[in-house]
Amino acid sequence: MSTSTADKLTAVIAQVAAAGNADVLRLTVLKKWFERPGRLQAFALWVAWRALEQGRAAEAPASDLFAEAEMLLLHRGPGGRLYRDAAERLHRRLQSFQDTYKRLKWGSVRIVRDANLMLIEDALTLYLWHPDAPTLGYRLAVDFAAHYDPHFGNGLNGPSLGRLQDLVDFVRGREALESEAADRPPPTNRAP
Repeated sequence: MSTSTADKLTAVIAQVAAAGNADVLRLTVLKKWFERPGRLQAFALWVAWRALEQGRAAEAPASDLFAEAEMLLLHRGPGGRLYRDAAERLHRRLQSFQDTYKRLKWGSVRIVRDANLMLIEDALTLYLWHPDAPTLGYRLAVDFAAHYDPHFGNGLNGPSLGRLQDLVDFVRGREALESEAADRPPPTNRAP
């Protein structure tokens, strides 16, 4: 019997709880999971919403971007899809908000002023232009779950546990929705 993606992620949680740390490569199990149509875009919207929840208390001008992201996520078009023009406009504003780069001897590094706005930007990038790129979904999952702090090291560690559990809950919830949809009979086009 094969182990489910949710079970593999739960094993990562157990490793972090026992050893204090796990390599972010453990999240590569999501790449295969993201291959199913619709999962990447659903994940991108979920991450954007989670980042929005974390960043709501930001001060201006970041607060304006969070408010715009909330409007975008709450007021969707048919089928729950984002309005593309509004999503692209917000994406451009997010990029310009954090468009400072610092030159280092090996290259340029983007200065991130607000990690939650960066997550929303990356989620919109995935949603709008890469709905079939599981590797980018994996990178977004790493950016969402990993915790960088000198007290804990880099990667998946103690402060990552809550977000890892959120990932497990998302995977299980999405699979339940897909299973429920598969169990429904197909609609008929006949008039009564």
